[in-house]
Amino acid sequence: MSWHIREAVRQLDAGGVIAYPTETLYGLGCDPFNGHAALHLIDLKQRNIDQGLILVASHFEQLQPLLLPLSTVTRRRVTQARKSPVTWVLPCRPEIPFWLRGRHDSLAFRVSNHPVTFTLCECWGGPLVSSSANIHGKPPATSPLAVRKAFNGQLDYILHGMHGSTNRPSEIRNGLTGELLRGNT
Repeated sequence: MSWHIREAVRQLDAGGVIAYPTETLYGLGCDPFNGHAALHLIDLKQRNIDQGLILVASHFEQLQPLLLPLSTVTRRRVTQARKSPVTWVLPCRPEIPFWLRGRHDSLAFRVSNHPVTFTLCECWGGPLVSSSANIHGKPPATSPLAVRKAFNGQLDYILHGMHGSTNRPSEIRNGLTGELLRGNT
């Protein structure tokens, strides 16, 4: 594990909010079960808590305990390899914190194969919040410098690395039906 990944994990352990490259853009992340950290991230983004947050994981098994039981068809749909990143929305357990699900009874998540995001989730040992690194309504950051400018020293750590080549957020799909909820434009 690199020093940079260790430092990012140390900041997450301490309840910090970090920025890191994902398969699409730069993301903001924190421990999803640390209410103080998640609410701080929501505040930094100037985002409405009712919207909920997206989680990212290195393996679907890291997310499964958060979700209601899935049919074989649904599990196959959300775990099959895709050419471009997809965020899935599935019904979650009722005890999932409000800051993660917002006003919904579902949870949004993505399993990442991006080398930095994957390694970060592996070293962290579970899913992380993965929200685009931007003030709500502003363009997402695509570089560490853009992250620094957008958040002006308010983040606990910026993990440098190359993000994916799309330069736009992942599409979001209903995991039960496959219906497109948000395109990746």
